[in-house]
Amino acid sequence: MNEILDWLLAGVSGIDPIWRNFFAGLAIMLETSLFVGIIVPGDTVVLVASTGVADLPDFFWLVGSVLVGSLIGESLGFSIGRLFGKQIRASRLGQRFGENNWKRADTFVEKRGGPAVAISRFLPVLHSLVPVVAGATKMRYQSFIAWTFGACLVWASAYVGIGYIAKASYQEVASNFKFGAFAFLGVIALFVLFVHLGKKKISKVADQMIEEDIQKTSK
Repeated sequence: MNEILDWLLAGVSGIDPIWRNFFAGLAIMLETSLFVGIIVPGDTVVLVASTGVADLPDFFWLVGSVLVGSLIGESLGFSIGRLFGKQIRASRLGQRFGENNWKRADTFVEKRGGPAVAISRFLPVLHSLVPVVAGATKMRYQSFIAWTFGACLVWASAYVGIGYIAKASYQEVASNFKFGAFAFLGVIALFVLFVHLGKKKISKVADQMIEEDIQKTSK
């Protein structure tokens, strides 16, 4: 199994860092844009790209590329909301999200403002809707991008960091253990589990916040 993983890691490392960073940034830009996030696995692309990081400067270049891609994607969602909010929401694609999810995004942004924008970066459905909803409100772009920046920086650093750590862990043990590849897979699996549990916790907190806001609004 080590031989297979060596081949895969060598393939990723062999890609010109400029192109690797470009495609990682492009994938996450598409993933953070409205609707495209349903089909483009940007987080997977970033994880794969991070296994090709060779040193600290390379690490920061990839984080920067992913961050820029995220901010462009979020900004596109915001711009779409500002220009075509109602039309997008009423379109066939917009209705695929369900009116209930749109209403929840409305309430979340209206009542929580910037924090809702930051939290939504880590939530599955609201992640695609909140930038559009924020753009359709009176929220200033400067406020939107400031909250988005912090959340995207945390996300980018975490994903690039774990891929880099997994590769380093594998290289550390591969020469001494026949099944060193399992160290790599173990680190990735633990990270995926941590992300899954973290998203569930954040989703639960966000749901409680939204329900509280809905109840206050209905009174």
